[in-house]
Amino acid sequence: MKVETTDKSIGTILKHDKKITTYKMALVRAINDVVLSFPDVAHKEHAVAVPLRMLAEFWLAYYWPFANANTPIIQGQTPLRDGVTRNDMSFRPVLEQLREQWEAVIKTGAVASDGFFLLSEFRTPRRRAAYSPELQNAHKQAIAALITAIHQPIRYAGAGEYTVFEKPRRLFEMGAGVIALPGTLPNDVCVLISSGLWESFRSLSLWIEALSIHEWCLFSERVAEERGDKINRGDVYFLLTSRPDNRRPLTWERNRVEVLMMEGTKFVCPWTKKVLAVAGDFDIDHLLPLAIYPVNELWNLLPADKEFNQHIKRDRIPSAARLAIAEPLIAAAYANYEKSPDLKQAVREDAGVRFSALPTDAGFSLELAKHTVRFIEQVAGARSVTRF
Repeated sequence: MKVETTDKSIGTILKHDKKITTYKMALVRAINDVVLSFPDVAHKEHAVAVPLRMLAEFWLAYYWPFANANTPIIQGQTPLRDGVTRNDMSFRPVLEQLREQWEAVIKTGAVASDGFFLLSEFRTPRRRAAYSPELQNAHKQAIAALITAIHQPIRYAGAGEYTVFEKPRRLFEMGAGVIALPGTLPNDVCVLISSGLWESFRSLSLWIEALSIHEWCLFSERVAEERGDKINRGDVYFLLTSRPDNRRPLTWERNRVEVLMMEGTKFVCPWTKKVLAVAGDFDIDHLLPLAIYPVNELWNLLPADKEFNQHIKRDRIPSAARLAIAEPLIAAAYANYEKSPDLKQAVREDAGVRFSALPTDAGFSLELAKHTVRFIEQVAGARSVTRF
């Protein structure tokens, strides 16, 4: 059967497809987030292989607030089979177990955005290794269960089976001409996104995000009404759009920057051009704020003027003009990171899971700065955020 590859198919899935769970909304939203996460892989002639593992990581973040064992928010039908009431989400038990383990570990209160925080924390080996083997195993089991569930909306999206997306295959089975996202392994099971559909997600990202969430809210409200649960679309909207604050203190990054400063390395704030050379007299700034897009990767974390960061930039994205001026200063900060063995390894490792085709020679810092600015610009445009 012919596979649809136009933007019309996205709207059809969200508004007109038959749905018994919120899986289809979650699938579209996750693909949209993946496209936004990798702005440098688009190609007019080649399809992109998206690992189901990456989609599952976003699903974990989306469904996290609905998986409270004490006050669950039901996300679909709960059919009675063989005298047993089935879960609305096949992965609910393992996600609830992961959430229980996580809430036993954290020292602060649980919040709806913790799933997005875990998405950021478990994305890179350096951060993932900081958690216990038990929590890592619970996360692994949840991702595996989510991957299994994702096959369903991929299969039934559109007018029939596999009419919008092809049946998922392992990357090595897809042959030449397919673009693999950074970090994709040959054995990863992937869904193929055509170049036309990828471009539709890229150019319509804001609309797709809004429609996915809107339809998700309406569906959840209908389910709640049918069950007599006191949940409305506003409640669901809040849960779906919650984003983490900077829960992690960034002590590891700050300590290593301070060591560089004590050794004589000077940083320059990319926004004010203030020279930063005194330990403690700086902030570690998220270039792309967590409130807009949760990225705790080292390339997104740079020393900045404390006063400016706290009182002017805050959770906003600089204008295109400011970013253009800041780009060489961002590159200089990355070059400073290269002077520390720990920071060098971390920034290259973190950049490697986000950006493709980065050089490994002396041009690394300059090229990474270009990728960073382009990524921030794309997120700003896709999310239509306030800039300064």
